Amino acid sequence: MTQSLSHQLPEATPRQLFIGGTWRDGSRGKLPVENPATGELLVEIADAGVDDAVAALDAAAAAQKSWARTPARERAELLRRAFEAVTERAEEFATLMTLEMGKPLAEARGEVTYGAEFLRWFSEETVRIAGRYRPSPEGNARQLVTRRPVGPCLFITPWNFPLAMATRKVAPALAAGCTVVLRPAALTPLTSLLFAKVLQECGLPDGVVNVITSTQHDTTDAIIADPRLRKLSFTGSTGVGKALLKQASENVLRTSMELGGNAPLLVFEDADLDEAVQGAYLAKLRNMGEACTAANRMFVHADVAEEFGRRLAEKFGSLTVGDGLAEGTDIGPLVSEQAREGVAQLVSDAVAEGARVLTGGEKVDGEGWFYQPTVLADVKANSALLDEEIFGPVAPITTFTSEQEAIERANACSVGLAGYVFTRDMDRILRVGEQLEVGMIGVNQGLLSNAAAPFGGVKQSGLGREGSHEGLEEYLETVYLALPDPYRG
Repeated sequence: MTQSLSHQLPEATPRQLFIGGTWRDGSRGKLPVENPATGELLVEIADAGVDDAVAALDAAAAAQKSWARTPARERAELLRRAFEAVTERAEEFATLMTLEMGKPLAEARGEVTYGAEFLRWFSEETVRIAGRYRPSPEGNARQLVTRRPVGPCLFITPWNFPLAMATRKVAPALAAGCTVVLRPAALTPLTSLLFAKVLQECGLPDGVVNVITSTQHDTTDAIIADPRLRKLSFTGSTGVGKALLKQASENVLRTSMELGGNAPLLVFEDADLDEAVQGAYLAKLRNMGEACTAANRMFVHADVAEEFGRRLAEKFGSLTVGDGLAEGTDIGPLVSEQAREGVAQLVSDAVAEGARVLTGGEKVDGEGWFYQPTVLADVKANSALLDEEIFGPVAPITTFTSEQEAIERANACSVGLAGYVFTRDMDRILRVGEQLEVGMIGVNQGLLSNAAAPFGGVKQSGLGREGSHEGLEEYLETVYLALPDPYRG
């Protein structure tokens, strides 16, 4: 494990709430933010109360009409300026994410590129919002269909991708003409605050985006209960998503829910094993496995399982675990002590049930919340390791003997966000692709997220899509005007 470094926040990092274009303290006092690489306090920032949350919605509601009427080209140019500003300050954002979340600096830089791309993509989509005009089928009237912004939105974002989860929601909302209250996760709030500062510097009108940081759910409860809110978007666990959907039903809010994932990865007997191992490594260990798209269930054909496991274990075993700011670090800490204990328990239970440890399988001694990259073979089909979303650097391998068995076991899950398939048979790719109950499939590759592609799942993995043109549709209402026949006599 690499040595810990000295840790200092970038000087420009805000520490207050951002409401109505003003930086202000929170009514609850201070919210502590820890560095997961050391377990020590990084900084204390403003902790919002219910009054702050209501003030943020007040600001968003007050700005809604003028922002909706802002010409699309002006909204687009603001988003483009934001893209350029975030890109220019990539190192500042990356360092901040590594400090508050733990991911290696190289991965944090990758997230800046990915997160900024949503700003560029939706800046280009802003001017393409369109309706339609046509005669009615009977020919005696005209139908005019227009699009308009949904209205004020509440975004609740997770801790694992602090920048990308904010830009993936904020960018399409601004493009559509919606105003925003953003509540980032209490574990990683600093990146969202810096993002708000960048938006302000790019000329964002007061009240269009507001950011509240809080340790308590009553802040979002108050906003969701307010009839002025018209849209709720959440990324996080399925359990919390279900609770939020119940709250949202009271005012029949538009909702987008990107919820839990427990992605299957299928390696068939004809797969290129070098390609499959590299793909599995990327699909599993991106963000230390703390990703909703992470390959949590590896189903490998019995004919190649031993060789696949050996190669994957070699890959995992060669990785350097350490502080994300240290040069050469491949795997950073998990986000909290609680997260590490949860992963350790899942591995311990699986081993007790008969799973073989091919590499790793232990917590790393010393400060911070580190866990060894781990590969387990012979994992039992009913193991909790396969049933629960791991959110850690652990790859459980189990075997299958037929294509249909692999598909059925992959689908035996209440969620369906992402999946991965490794085979050289194009007919099999089509057959499996049509049967896997997931919203996204990586074919012979372990990375699938892209701002130009629709991101989302099926079953209990959520509702709606983010990214692509579908992501913009989530923030637009459809209005139909029935017009009289212009040729009536």
